[in-house]
Amino acid sequence: MLRVVAGSDKQRFEHDPATDLIRARQGHSVPVDLGLTPTTPPDVLFHGTPRRNLTSIRATGLDRRRRHHVHLSPDRRTAELVGARRGDFVVLRVEAAAMAADGHVFRRTANDVWLTDTVPPAYLAEDDVPPA
Repeated sequence: MLRVVAGSDKQRFEHDPATDLIRARQGHSVPVDLGLTPTTPPDVLFHGTPRRNLTSIRATGLDRRRRHHVHLSPDRRTAELVGARRGDFVVLRVEAAAMAADGHVFRRTANDVWLTDTVPPAYLAEDDVPPA
């Protein structure tokens, strides 16, 4: 059982020694209380997405759709890896500090994925900084 946790390339799972159970850290398909405390985000977070989604995102922002939260990355490189999974992609900059100042809530998982309910279009910009 602990090999599943240790062998997860994205550290998607965690073990609770008190109950000896394993659970996903984020991305559940059923309602789950992750027990994550609201946390002040960094100034900027990133989101990688297929380029074909841009028209919709520009109009309505990022929403969780069938997920429990919008997933954001603390660095551009991670967002690139996420976006590239489905072909041609773009990385979006999320003005997280401005969102938090305006009352949006953020939570951070143990594997450094940032979660929020939605990202309105006003807080988004295409990140045209070339990868390092």
